[in-house]
Amino acid sequence: MKQLSLVSILVLVLVSTVFGSDLRKAGPKDKCPVCGMFVAKYPDFAAQIHFRDGSTIHFDGAKDLFKYYLNLPRFAPGRKPADVSAVFVTSYYDLAPIDGISAYFVAGSDVYGPMGRELIPFARETEAREFLKDHKGKVILRFLDVTSTLLKPLD
Repeated sequence: MKQLSLVSILVLVLVSTVFGSDLRKAGPKDKCPVCGMFVAKYPDFAAQIHFRDGSTIHFDGAKDLFKYYLNLPRFAPGRKPADVSAVFVTSYYDLAPIDGISAYFVAGSDVYGPMGRELIPFARETEAREFLKDHKGKVILRFLDVTSTLLKPLD
């Protein structure tokens, strides 16, 4: 299973590199498909997945992005990880969009997002380590480290 995930990530990185992607601003009617919240109200935690067909799915935070991505059959029947062309999350300190595949995520901190406990994204490991220490985080994760089991305590 881990090998299949690694292959999916490699395909995603290759597609993103070849085709490129730009962050797309959430509109006032864009809702998170996981929780139903209006995403534009929470730009400091915004995340999104771009598909190769040109569509974009917006999320109110990285936690819901992962819930969606890890359960595509439920949220997007017929889609698979290889259909994803890019993943963006919002870097906590910079409030800038960053590549979600290469990001570092801190779990278990005392910082909450729109839906409570959240995976907090960073572009650089040094930022994630500093945040972990300052905000009582429990672990630093990479994209492939995030699992449905890991997300459950965040709800």
